[in-house]
Amino acid sequence: MGRVAGKVALVTGAARGIGRAQAVRLAEEGADVIVVDICRHIETTVTPPASREELEETARLVEKQGGRATVIVADVRERDELAAAVDAAVVRLGGLDIVCATAGITSKGAAVELTDEAWDTMLDVNLTGVWATCAAAAPHLIDSGGGAMVLTSSIAGLRGLPGVAHYTAAKHGVVGLMRSLAKELAPHGIRVNTVHPTNVDTPMIQNAAVRSSFRPDLAEPTREEFAVAARTMNMLPVPWVEPRDIANATLFLASDEARYITAATLAVDAGATQI
Repeated sequence: MGRVAGKVALVTGAARGIGRAQAVRLAEEGADVIVVDICRHIETTVTPPASREELEETARLVEKQGGRATVIVADVRERDELAAAVDAAVVRLGGLDIVCATAGITSKGAAVELTDEAWDTMLDVNLTGVWATCAAAAPHLIDSGGGAMVLTSSIAGLRGLPGVAHYTAAKHGVVGLMRSLAKELAPHGIRVNTVHPTNVDTPMIQNAAVRSSFRPDLAEPTREEFAVAARTMNMLPVPWVEPRDIANATLFLASDEARYITAATLAVDAGATQI
């Protein structure tokens, strides 16, 4: 029996990166998974967009592990659309026990130079989208008699980072949301926690714009040149962690091994928040 055998999980941002790793890891341990992604470019961002094909591949990987998968193409900013799709998927899979609110974006800019659009889009996706996901899922977890929510924040949810004030504000907001949800949902047996990754080896950082922001001394920094600069963020001698590292932490928080852990901030950061 896997650690989440017989459970149904909802994962947003599931087309690739951390979201895909979470979906697959939960499926490895026995869960069925509802996988959600917008599958198109989001304005103001530099990250190449995920595709419907990538989301379908995540579903295929879940099924390869023996789990059932349901695909939802939806924008987490569209609360009614998301809730209706989640409702239908829950009926199809017979319940909901685990929520991974992982969908997120990144962009850069000095705090006082950010455009209204950049600020609004960041908070809409990275904070309001997390709230909308939790709001859509909570009634189903209550109906299931309990469950676990794991909200993906960042080291930027625990410390200030320059050049990404909007991202930092949103990720701090996720922590506040988590703490309030943990108190409100505890009577229903629902635990709510956050995970806080350092840089993760995904397309969110592995693109020309982000590499150049770390190595402005180079016209087109390579992965290896980027790694030299990224390594300085962490206490351990690594430039970034892997998506599976975050998925392993998520699995722990979602499982009965963490049955009395709620309102906690779990850093998977190679020591980045302590230097």
